[in-house]
Amino acid sequence: MMEHLDGAVIPTDFDMPVEPLRRAAHYTGEPGSIAEARAFGELFIEQLRSEWCASIDGRAAGDVLLVVSELVTNAQRHSHGPYILELEGTDTAVTVAVYDSSAALPRRYPKDPGRVGRHGLEIVHVLATQVTAELVPVGKRVTAVVKLGR
Repeated sequence: MMEHLDGAVIPTDFDMPVEPLRRAAHYTGEPGSIAEARAFGELFIEQLRSEWCASIDGRAAGDVLLVVSELVTNAQRHSHGPYILELEGTDTAVTVAVYDSSAALPRRYPKDPGRVGRHGLEIVHVLATQVTAELVPVGKRVTAVVKLGR
């Protein structure tokens, strides 16, 4: 909305909500896809820093990238096909969502330091404030919310 005062145009929409930064990428699951997804995550973090003026320290950036790595690794390992990485963020949190073609929801195993492998979802649960897995028409979506301020 604009108001006119003595010929001057004054914008009054400053209280309008700002949309989060959103980016998505599609991966085939071919060798190198996980590294590409991680690089995509790094670019996203840089965009949050520049476009949202987000204060993201090295630890928070590392947490986001580790969640990206774990979720896309699980998608690649268990769906044996393409997957989509979707990132959404503001100056306070990043949501990492991975869609894949498998309809099998991930299992969270009990803590067992002696177990070799299968710690990915356990790691994601430690780093994220919220983790969900749900069936969607194409298979499933696993979502994790990582807070940027500690």
